[in-house]
Amino acid sequence: MIETIETDAGTARITWHRAAEARLVLAVSHGAGGGIEARDLRALAGTLPAHGVSVALVEQPWRVAGKKVAPAPRTLDTGWRGVWPALAGQGLPVISGGRSAGARVACRTAVELGAAAVLALSFPLHPPGRPEKSRAAELLGAGVPTLVVQGGNDPFGRPEEFPPGPYELIEVPYGDHGFAVPKRAPLGEEEALKIIADGVTGWAASLR
Repeated sequence: MIETIETDAGTARITWHRAAEARLVLAVSHGAGGGIEARDLRALAGTLPAHGVSVALVEQPWRVAGKKVAPAPRTLDTGWRGVWPALAGQGLPVISGGRSAGARVACRTAVELGAAAVLALSFPLHPPGRPEKSRAAELLGAGVPTLVVQGGNDPFGRPEEFPPGPYELIEVPYGDHGFAVPKRAPLGEEEALKIIADGVTGWAASLR
């Protein structure tokens, strides 16, 4: 089911993958360079509904409008705030999630919106090659139970670069920022996606 939502940043879109007997909603948005067709988002949408978690894939207004470049962070936050009533309106706890830029939005707005938890896929800890430009404060300030899923070779921040903090971290070995793994790696793409899907499923179950 596809739902369009009017926000102060423009028209957003939610693609629902509903659980038959949902106990949680996982709302996840895309990054600045892609949409909800990202491999990790597809894997979660295909797995979690069978485990009692409805998945809402959220497209930010700039993406719905066909623009190529994401707007400023505050505009992304505005779009996310605008879709939240439709997400929370299911009457279930909502995990606020996203990949890359979407993960930053989820962290920045979690407490304000009353999110039950945050799922940060490929959190962009810093721009590639610029570790001094850390965004760790956003992650550490999420204020709710948080799971980071990070590729082992993510140029925006490898797992070992993350500071200690009140969050859990699952590493996808050899994965890049989009969780693609090299052909020479000892695990394939399906195995990498299974690590993500199984890890998020187990973590969501722990949020009871």
